[in-house]
Amino acid sequence: MVEIKTILVAVDFNKTVKELLNYAESLAEKYHAKIWLLHVTDPEPDFIGYEPGPQYIRDLKAEEYREEHRNLQDLCDSFLNKDIQVEALLIQGSTVEMILKEAEELQADLMIVSTHQHGFFFNLFSESVSLELFKKSNIPLLTIPVEEE
Repeated sequence: MVEIKTILVAVDFNKTVKELLNYAESLAEKYHAKIWLLHVTDPEPDFIGYEPGPQYIRDLKAEEYREEHRNLQDLCDSFLNKDIQVEALLIQGSTVEMILKEAEELQADLMIVSTHQHGFFFNLFSESVSLELFKKSNIPLLTIPVEEE
């Protein structure tokens, strides 16, 4: 029998995130697993890095990161079963690469992501994070189809 002790849930902050959390909570209860909620945010623009740049842009980005971290923490607090261990991670970088890197570092036994239902032309011209994860991951991946309103 497969033992699932660590579940990585890649989240974005849309209306469908609760569906992912419901699946994660159900599996964590069944397997007594720890959940890591991961949100990958855009990397800092080159001119913001460590070089002097416009302070107002640095301030805006800092506030954006604080807000995303608060949102992640709120998601952690939203689990009904308070016995489940849940931690949040906010990292910067390329979404697919960072999810795979964190899953490996955390020794995740399962990843959970949403997959959005789009038409042919949208899929033709855009990158699907869930599809790229499916192609590149060595870790089992549970994709939850969601419809955005």
